[in-house]
Amino acid sequence: MMPLDPNTKIIGILTPLFALRGTLDLGIGDTAALSEMIRWASEQGFHAIQILPINETGGNHSPYNVLSAMALEPSTITTHPTWIPELTVNDYRKVTARYDLQKLRTGEINYSEVKQLKKELLTAAWLRFRERDQRLGRSQLFKNFQEEEREWLPNYTLYRALLEHYQENEILSDWPPATRHATSANVWLNELPKKQQRYFADRRDFFAFVQWIAFSQWKSVSDLGDAFNVTLVGDVPVGVSAHGADVFSTPELFSTDFFGGAPPEKIFQADPFTMKWGQNWGIPLYHWEKMSHDNFFWWRHRLRTLRSIFHFLRIDHALGFFRIYSFPWSPERNDEFTNLTPEEASQLTGGVLPHFIDYNDDTPEHLTHNQHRGEALLRLFLEEIGTHRLIAEDLGEVPPYVPSTLLKLEIPGFKIPLWTRHPDNTMVAAQEYPRISVATYGTHDHPPLRAQWEEWQTQVNSNTSSAEIGLKTLHEMLDFIGRPDLNPLMPYEGELHQALLKGLFSANSWLIIPTITDFFGINLQFNVPGAVNAENWTSRIEAPITLWKQQYTSLRKLLNTS
Repeated sequence: MMPLDPNTKIIGILTPLFALRGTLDLGIGDTAALSEMIRWASEQGFHAIQILPINETGGNHSPYNVLSAMALEPSTITTHPTWIPELTVNDYRKVTARYDLQKLRTGEINYSEVKQLKKELLTAAWLRFRERDQRLGRSQLFKNFQEEEREWLPNYTLYRALLEHYQENEILSDWPPATRHATSANVWLNELPKKQQRYFADRRDFFAFVQWIAFSQWKSVSDLGDAFNVTLVGDVPVGVSAHGADVFSTPELFSTDFFGGAPPEKIFQADPFTMKWGQNWGIPLYHWEKMSHDNFFWWRHRLRTLRSIFHFLRIDHALGFFRIYSFPWSPERNDEFTNLTPEEASQLTGGVLPHFIDYNDDTPEHLTHNQHRGEALLRLFLEEIGTHRLIAEDLGEVPPYVPSTLLKLEIPGFKIPLWTRHPDNTMVAAQEYPRISVATYGTHDHPPLRAQWEEWQTQVNSNTSSAEIGLKTLHEMLDFIGRPDLNPLMPYEGELHQALLKGLFSANSWLIIPTITDFFGINLQFNVPGAVNAENWTSRIEAPITLWKQQYTSLRKLLNTS
């Protein structure tokens, strides 16, 4: 494993798992595809792969809208006989014959079909497991897993069986009152006729089996990363679904009176609502005081689960642990407020408008409170992960106390060249970045650098007032990479693309992690923040991993000389 020491520079690559195309591809990236990428990354000279959250997702398929902080997303499982002993070749062929695999493997992700296909394959494996697990000798391993995960697995499987029973309706308030929370749902279950109890028991066992397969495969991927000296960087979403297994299991730990998000900012303006009000993620807020009663067991367990797979954990929206921007309405009501004035909106909310919780940074006392809250929580996270390391996603409207707190705790924050500037607004040189930082041109939320560059070039050629701004930005970026001699209007591919990567790799940062789109120089955006539509989170890299060696040979030398 790569030493987690700031004195040892780490160059990695960020890719959403779903975007990978592997040899065993069934329409979405999975553990087998990531295993292929680990081998490729090692050959190229990368020592880290950062991915997005792998927890089970809801119907909008955002990896940051998780149905469970503990359960893993079933579509990440490689559902092939070589990866699941109980899945026979014959069963695999029978199930996949019912799908147009060629269509699934090309273009964007068809989540409904992919998830249904994988569920059918996992069901076939489950039925074989029940029939023949004595011969395979794996039943004890399954029992061991259930015992090890007893703190969360029973309530999760009950939630998951009920979610299936209610036809994947994720709105808990739509469920009968007796089944909306684990305590009452267990009572309800015990009062059912025996036949129905047996049915639910079998479905719960199936969902436990799926999690066992998922955790087993992810542990194998983690071990492979260690063997190839490629560190895996995981992601901890700032919140959970307001209608997921965590709220179902421990409702007392969450508040659904307000919903977490982010304030309006210049970068993300996907739609009129986001431009005016900000991003309403719909995540419930944490009852920090109640969580403290058992020494934050829920959070400790969450981190413990993820550290069993990853060595670095990126804390999503770390700003939210200091204070989080909160909405007094759910995202389902956003359209009602888009065109309202603050005065009109307050009439619908009892006088409450979106604001920071616990406090705005409007007084010295509130500043101090927010700083202490965030620092205490991050210290707790550090305590729980031990020899592993944290990364803080500290992008957006950053309060002044966040960078100093991260520096004190030696938690790397992000340095994005275009936004990392001196007080006089000049860009900070890559060699001046603090060692405890992560350097990158952008994240999965941003347009790829190529798209931005070509947009600046279009501005220059537009003969409009924006031409001067575009040209100034291009020259700033060329100065940043130490290549002011290059023509800013030259084609992006080739020399310019490689010079931009080399400039980033020269940063003093401990971790340098470009997105896979920036490394390959392709125009592909995985998420448009604030946008809720069927296209988000569906983009995939066109070339399968097996072709990357041939297509991107010219990039390998950049890593070997960095």
